[in-house]
Amino acid sequence: MSGNTEEQPLLPDSLQEEEELQETAYESSEKIVVVGIDESGSEDNWGRVPPFSWKKLWLFTGPGFLMSIAFLDPGNLEGDLQAGAIAGYSLLWLLMWATAMGLLIQLLSARLGVATGKHLAELCREEYPAWARIVLWIMAELALIGSDIQEVIGSAIAIRILSRGVVPLWAGVVITALDCFIFLFLENYGVRTLEALFAVLIGVMAISFAWMFGEAKPSGKELLLGVLIPKLSSRTIQQAVGVVGCLIMPHNVFLHSALVQSRQVDRSKKGRVQEALNYYSIESTLALVVSFIINIFVTTVFAKGFYGSELANSIGLANAGQYLEETYGGGLFPILYIWGIGLLAAGQSSTITGTYAGQFIMGGFLNLRLKKWMRALITRSCAIIPTMIVALLFDTSEGSLDVLNEWLNVLQSVQIPFALIPLLYLVSKEQIMGTFRIGYVLKITSWLVAALVIVINGYLLTEFFSSEVNGPLFGAVVGAITAAYVAFLLYLIWRAIAFYLGKA
Repeated sequence: MSGNTEEQPLLPDSLQEEEELQETAYESSEKIVVVGIDESGSEDNWGRVPPFSWKKLWLFTGPGFLMSIAFLDPGNLEGDLQAGAIAGYSLLWLLMWATAMGLLIQLLSARLGVATGKHLAELCREEYPAWARIVLWIMAELALIGSDIQEVIGSAIAIRILSRGVVPLWAGVVITALDCFIFLFLENYGVRTLEALFAVLIGVMAISFAWMFGEAKPSGKELLLGVLIPKLSSRTIQQAVGVVGCLIMPHNVFLHSALVQSRQVDRSKKGRVQEALNYYSIESTLALVVSFIINIFVTTVFAKGFYGSELANSIGLANAGQYLEETYGGGLFPILYIWGIGLLAAGQSSTITGTYAGQFIMGGFLNLRLKKWMRALITRSCAIIPTMIVALLFDTSEGSLDVLNEWLNVLQSVQIPFALIPLLYLVSKEQIMGTFRIGYVLKITSWLVAALVIVINGYLLTEFFSSEVNGPLFGAVVGAITAAYVAFLLYLIWRAIAFYLGKA
């Protein structure tokens, strides 16, 4: 995804000094200056939005596709295969609308980053009192670690599949950890080089899962009906909740607000800011359409092969390849290896974006100015150490891996409000967003979507803990943690309501 760029002009000394004191998503020299046809050297004030340019769209394309990786990580693939195996084609409509809700949230995140020149973690540091921002930072880190464990384990499972079991899970974790160095190496060659890597990995996923789709030959009629006609039963409610919960990732909300700052935008000119928002909206929508199609490939393959079978309730990420091979056979290129290649691309791409997100979250909340290799090493260590422990403990037990995955989904679900509520509060605030604050209709729609996501995840948590919490001591601990959790959640909501009522 390389494109024409120009060197960034030097900033005035005062701005350079300010940049040196503040953590930023990208240094000035790293940003891409987007110049359209016949615009080079133009002195026009551009109070209006410049005309559409395919060249500019190409140069703005990148952040949305990096963001879309979170919709294709191993956790999502597991949600897809379980939804297909247990619910058949009946939840495809929900997958579509959940993707649409995710798109709305990610566009708000991009809007925040473009309009302010700061990402969500930085703004949380500036807008919330010290104790609250520390809690928000811890919550974001926990969500990131939980997501990263799933992604690294997914990559390790893929490596085990492709090596025919020769490489154990723990060794796959070590191999996957090395992607940190790939990330650092490519980052030295510029943002576009890194974006090109993700384009290749998304392409590998698309080809792999499309190949599986072609091999399995799911019913086109059932697929179309599943997308267009809403259908939900008590038997599939858990998978429905999982479909929505997997797509809205807390760390991805932080990530996208930082990624959009990789392009130089003159925020003193309203037309330029609106232009950037328009292009980012187009490329983010295209990216999530691609991710939606890939998720449909996975869901329908497992719907065709396992819906209504005795195996449906026992399929997970660890044994999916084996079941695919038993159901669809070997062929010229065994479907087991096609699945392994797609899963490896999903795991590797999502672990690298996790490293990226971790840098922004840590740097933004704590205002740390560390060298890139140091930040990447710290971020990667936070996930790799617990993942290695997990791999050593659960290497031989597929059932234990599935239980672990459920706990990790819960860990991420409880963090979602701590990304969504600050985002909606900040994009509504004129002192931060200026004329780009969201309007009344978009505000109401966004809060309704956020409330729906929070309620759905609340249901997931209630169901999970009602079955897992046993004994008075464990119950008391969970009760105390829940009380503290709800209290902080109410504080964030109260702060937002107080602002809307003109008391903040």
